[in-house]
Amino acid sequence: MNTLSNVETRGVEAITPGLRPAPDAIPDAENTQNGVSVEYVHDPTKRWYVFRASYGREDKASDVMIADGTFTYIAKRDAIRFVNGKRKRVTESLIPNLLFAYVTPEKAEEYVKQTPELAYLTYYYNHFQLNEEQKNPPLTVSVKEMDNFMLATVSHNEHLLFVDPEKCHYKSGDMVVVTDGLFKGVEGKVARVAGQQRVIVTLSKIGLISTAYIPTAFIEKI
Repeated sequence: MNTLSNVETRGVEAITPGLRPAPDAIPDAENTQNGVSVEYVHDPTKRWYVFRASYGREDKASDVMIADGTFTYIAKRDAIRFVNGKRKRVTESLIPNLLFAYVTPEKAEEYVKQTPELAYLTYYYNHFQLNEEQKNPPLTVSVKEMDNFMLATVSHNEHLLFVDPEKCHYKSGDMVVVTDGLFKGVEGKVARVAGQQRVIVTLSKIGLISTAYIPTAFIEKI
């Protein structure tokens, strides 16, 4: 178990092409400090809220939430960094400062406004929408989109990228599913990124995530 990880990176179960991953294909959230584990189960009363933790404290916020019984997710990737002049393999956030929590609206509000331990936590707002008070509401992500995002990033693969749309050169607008390999079951669009054929996963109102290289033989049009 990587102690820097928000979740246990166990193998993802095989997913039938064209079908979305079942909740048990996603690893449980685990608080690395005290071993508390939270199972991810679809719940109609909950939504995937996006939170911003200032100064890179997303792991700290996640631990507080998990200890409270909340399932959280932080997309991670492995990387090589120079620490004190030496090469070191580290696990870092793919989207710095952001974490996702599967909670009721009431619990989300409690974390942001009524939890002293999370004073550094704020909502990530939806700047493309206005509520009845003419303000931007907190951003939420659909279960289908979030499950796909987790399936695409749970491996911590070092070649995962949070990409600029201008650097994605799409081959077509067709939706595809990856049928084999590390990213099996992931849905998205095929694009050329950093000189390689990859599948691009969309996270609405946040950005695009690129898988590692995917061979054409592992791609099937939906």
